[in-house]
Amino acid sequence: MAYASPLLRDPARTYREIDLAGRTAAADGPALVQLLYEELTQALRVAAWAADHKQFATRSERVTRATAILFALEANLDFEKGGDVSRILARFYTGCRKQVIEASLGTEGARFRAVAAELEEIAGAWRQARAA
Repeated sequence: MAYASPLLRDPARTYREIDLAGRTAAADGPALVQLLYEELTQALRVAAWAADHKQFATRSERVTRATAILFALEANLDFEKGGDVSRILARFYTGCRKQVIEASLGTEGARFRAVAAELEEIAGAWRQARAA
């Protein structure tokens, strides 16, 4: 029995992954952080939709994606240059991860949307800082 790769079975997913790979390859540090915030909030919004619609496999996939992005954001904080800001962000990312994991144990999307909203505030501040 031949098995098709998941990418071949889901052309839309393949396109999204190729698009993301292209955008991350061209992104510098600040642009990459912005892209990670966008991907993170999108993952949380899809997890919320999936929870509301009992699409548990999709919810699980998006929770995994969101927590991986949160780990990546935290792992790349520069505590020497960032000082207090880096420490505050580290605590924030840890708290967000905890909220995402707790939300994944439930069956409603509201908690995912709440975390996404918090992250969108940070992403907005990040955009403004980059534009200045």
